[in-house]
Amino acid sequence: MNIFLKEYLSVLKLEKNLSENTIQSYRNDISSLLKFLEEDKITDPSEIGYDNLIAFFKALKNAGLNSRSAARYYSSLKGFFNYLAVNKYITANPIEKVSTPKLAKNLPSVLSINEVDAILSKPDTSTMLGLRDKAVLETFYACGVRVSELINLKLSDLFLEEDVIRVFGKGSKERIVPIGSSAIEWINQYLKKSRISLEKKSKSGNILFLNNHGTKLSRMGIWKIVDRYVTEAGIQKEVHPHTFRHSFATHLLEGGADLRAVQEMLGHADISTTQIYTHIDREYIKQVHKDFHPRG
Repeated sequence: MNIFLKEYLSVLKLEKNLSENTIQSYRNDISSLLKFLEEDKITDPSEIGYDNLIAFFKALKNAGLNSRSAARYYSSLKGFFNYLAVNKYITANPIEKVSTPKLAKNLPSVLSINEVDAILSKPDTSTMLGLRDKAVLETFYACGVRVSELINLKLSDLFLEEDVIRVFGKGSKERIVPIGSSAIEWINQYLKKSRISLEKKSKSGNILFLNNHGTKLSRMGIWKIVDRYVTEAGIQKEVHPHTFRHSFATHLLEGGADLRAVQEMLGHADISTTQIYTHIDREYIKQVHKDFHPRG
């Protein structure tokens, strides 16, 4: 059967123009199946059936293969069997009956309310950059914005008297997001005492949060701000800027917020994306039960 594999890989290289690394990945995945089938003395593609493929994927799982790797194997084998079917090397395509391996949903890390408070208390607001950092972190948690949305916030996007800000999300889609009184207070202080000093007329433009060069903060700049205060707060779990967005959504749902409202605030096109936070909420509830129930 290696003849069929060699022919298929040649097509991928010459007609599909795939990279050597991608072709090597296909070769490894398909070769693993062919080696597995040798135990059943299968030497022709037409002899491969649904049961053989199910047994192969079961063997991968028993070997400790994760769902993402299993999905990659499935994709490689699907391409190979589709090629065999199109070229009439097989009359029935066994991969069509095999379900696509489901990717495990890794729940994002979430901060507790106490952990958020600990982080937000760390910036030294008596300094120019410390005050900016405080305003950045407060806005992150108050609005659940993405990093790209935060660094692109403009002065003209602030409607603080109405307790909202305007955010431009993926695809430049505009949404209005509520902002709490604490974040409003720190943004106002930053505008009065810090931004005015950071601003460089020719560089700053209309951008809200500026670096010490008077230009827009970068993604790495935001990451460094978050990492610094997480470390100072003594928090051991892995925390990145997006963790504030996860925590924002989770804390709202824990407090009884409507899922549709949270979807709107996060700017999710599909509510199924927002529903992952209900899973986090359930995990939180289970942990509370375990910690406090007398027979937990």
